[in-house]
Parts: sequence; structure tokens; C-alpha cells
Amino acid sequence: MESGKGREIACGGAIPEAQSNRRPRKARRQRVSGPPRLARPLSMIPTFARFLPVLVLSSAPLAAAAAPPASQEYSTPRFTDPDRRAKLESVRPEIDREFREYAAKKNCPGLVWGIMLDGQLMHTGALGLAHVEKKIPAGLDTRFRIASMTKSFTALAVLMLRDAGKLALDDPVARHLPELRATAPLTADAPPITLRHLLTMSAGFPEDNPWGDRQLAVPVAGLQEFLRQGLALSNAPGVAYEYSNLGYALLGQVVTKASGRPYQEYITREILLPLGMRDTIWEYTAAPAEQLALGYRTTPGGWQPEPLLSDGTYGAMGGLLTTMHDFARYVARHLDAWPARNDPDRGFVRRATLREMHQPAMFSGLAAQARSLAGELQPSVSAYGYGLSWGVDSRGVVRVGHSGGLPGFGSNYRFYPDHGVAVISFANLTYAGTGAVNARVGALLIEKAGLPRRTLPASPLLQLRQRQVAELVQTWNPAL
Repeated sequence: MESGKGREIACGGAIPEAQSNRRPRKARRQRVSGPPRLARPLSMIPTFARFLPVLVLSSAPLAAAAAPPASQEYSTPRFTDPDRRAKLESVRPEIDREFREYAAKKNCPGLVWGIMLDGQLMHTGALGLAHVEKKIPAGLDTRFRIASMTKSFTALAVLMLRDAGKLALDDPVARHLPELRATAPLTADAPPITLRHLLTMSAGFPEDNPWGDRQLAVPVAGLQEFLRQGLALSNAPGVAYEYSNLGYALLGQVVTKASGRPYQEYITREILLPLGMRDTIWEYTAAPAEQLALGYRTTPGGWQPEPLLSDGTYGAMGGLLTTMHDFARYVARHLDAWPARNDPDRGFVRRATLREMHQPAMFSGLAAQARSLAGELQPSVSAYGYGLSWGVDSRGVVRVGHSGGLPGFGSNYRFYPDHGVAVISFANLTYAGTGAVNARVGALLIEKAGLPRRTLPASPLLQLRQRQVAELVQTWNPAL
């Protein structure tokens, strides 16, 4: 075959001429005008099929060597159901009933909840008291301590500093915190503990609930001294998921070192304020008494107040206090990261960075006997990403979120990236475990209300290729 010779086809590629030892082709007969031929002999399919991948996969003529485009022509998945809001409205009474029944079952002093759809807080509710003794009602502007829901802010800060070139996720932690060098490897073949290990709860630190929950007010000097004594490890890094509050306290110190600013200041200036979260704070004493939820635990004699802990170096694992209105702004930004698209990025963080947080990194659990609202078997698996939990059930429904629990408080949020919906709840009861009711409400929205996921339309390129293939079939000569 002579190089450079070929017959051009619609996709821009070249089909080689026949080998030189073949008989010369006869001149192609002119088509007689008339109706188009809608069928071709089956004998042509093997020959024609050889070139389908070239036709379908090629997005530009091969002969023209041009600079790579900024992005491909991509049709973004989108919601096509015009009744999304109406479907949410259809289950509002059941949503409220679920939360009220849960509050009664758990004997929560106060509980607030919110449902987000397409980035907006579409439905909210509140019941009970933020402060039992003063009879202050819980409301949407009440500041609740959200405990470990803070962890995703810490992870986001680390990724933002990565994006800014201040660190790398595979940096050894000891590069940023030299005190960790006092910790001997668990085994001779263990790799160094990296920032990625801390983010994904796989550093090898033993699970530290509820010990870590009581360390919130420890100062930086206390954490540094703790590290100098050397840490006990339960696994080599990267081997297994073990929930570690200590790991996120260390990440908070990494943020301080890499940014040159105190952790809390970095989060406030680089994340909270850009989002307009002006009622989200670190120190409970900064909140007006009428806007602060006091934490409680249940006793045989009734609710017993839990002492509020001041903010300290462990704030990176669970120190934030926020309101429903404020936190909805944060969740809206996560929802807005989906789907991947060609729109310009806006704001303080890239959408791709947020989506990176939402990916599974370390397997964390299997719910083999989980069931749907209708009682059908619906197993699911879960994993930990970067400051967020991830899960998917047997229907392929993906959820992302986190729980929070401290003495006096329990909270949870979960969002469904493919469905554009989120459920948030805060309670002022020790380890209230609102993740269970949030899961039921999420099921109401998807299973009963029938909120569909986005639909991926055929891309313009695929539609073009479909037309080109149809045209090519009409004129194809199987003798070629």
C-alpha cells in the first residue's frame, strides 16, 4: 500500500486503497434518482463494521494537526422531569412525620431539619428547645455544634492548598509535622504516613471514639507533646479504614503550617466567608445566648446539660457551630459540583476538587441486609473519601455525607449527587444519630416521591455520527 493515499470518509479518517494485486475496480455506476435504499445486503456488514469504530470515535479530521481543544463537545446530564418540586411537595407531610417521630423516639430536646433540591433549601422544620432551662426554642438560625461534619471543611482546606501548590497529598505527614517522627513504623515494610492516609482514615491510628470527642479544647502545645511521646499504631498505613479524630487534628495543623495562618482563620476566610456563612463560628462564647443550642444527654431524671467545650487544636475534627441556613450554603456548593460540565468555574474552589472529595477511597462497610421502604432487599456498600462518607446501594443510588457526634450533640447530612437532593438535620442530644432518619427521608424522596436522577443526552458528536452512518449505509458499495 502506498503511503498517503486513501479514500476520505465523513469522519476524517482514511480507508486504505485496495492492495495492488487486486483487479482494477470498475467505474462506479451513477445512482438513478428515486427513493432512498433503506436496506443493504448482510454480506456488506463485516466489511462495513471494520470502519464503524473509526467513524464513531473520531471527533476531528486526522489530517489536520491542531492544538488540543480546551474541552470536548459534551452534553451535560440534566434533569428532564418538570415536576421535581411537586414530587418533593408530595412527601412533605411524611418527611415532617419522620423527623417528629424520631425526635420523640430519641427524646431529643431540640431538632431542626432541612431538605435541599437543586441547590435551594426547599423545606425546613424545627421542634423542641435549644435551651431547656431558658425555654428557648430551636430554630433555623440556632447554632448547633456539628462535630465531625467539620471534617469535610478540613479536607477541603487540604485540597485547596494542594491546588495552590502548597502541599501534595502523598507528602509524608512528618514533612509538615516533624513531631510525628517520634512514632516508629508498625512494621519494617510499612510506608510513611501521608496526608492522603490521614484524609481517608487509613493512617493506621486505632479508632479513637469517644476519646477524641473529649479532646476538642486541647491546645496546640498539648497535641505537640502528645506526638513527641510517639503514637501507638494498630495497622500499617493504607491497609484498613479506622476512624480517627486524631488524624484530622493533625490535618488541621498541616493546614496551619502550609497556609501560614491558624487553621480556624484559614477555614473562616477561605471557605466560610466566601460562602456567606457568617453565622458559622468556632467558639461558642461568640454566639448570643438566644441563638445557641445547649447540648444535653438523657438520664432517668430527664435531660442533663453537657458542658460546652471551647475550641482548640482538635477543632479540625469537630469544632464548628453552624445554623441550618448557613450549612445549606455549604451543601449547595457540593451539589453544584455535579455534573462535570464546561461552564466556567466560579468562586473559591474548583468543582473538580469538590468531586474529588466525593469519591470512595477506603472501604468502610457492607449493609448486606439493608432494605428499601417497601421492605425489599437493597444491600449497600460504604467507603470513606476525603472528609466525607460515600455509599451506593444495589440500585446504583449514590449518597455522600457525614455524621457528627459530640457530648450534647448529634447531626448528619447526606446528599445524592445524581439526584440533586440533600437532607440535613441537627439535634442537641448526645450522639443523636440522625443519620438513620435522614436515610429514611432520602428514601422517601427517591423511592416514594420518585425524584429521578439526571439523564445523559446523546452528545452532538454521537448524533452527527448517527446521521453520517445512516448516509454511508445508503451509498455503501460492498464490493469495495
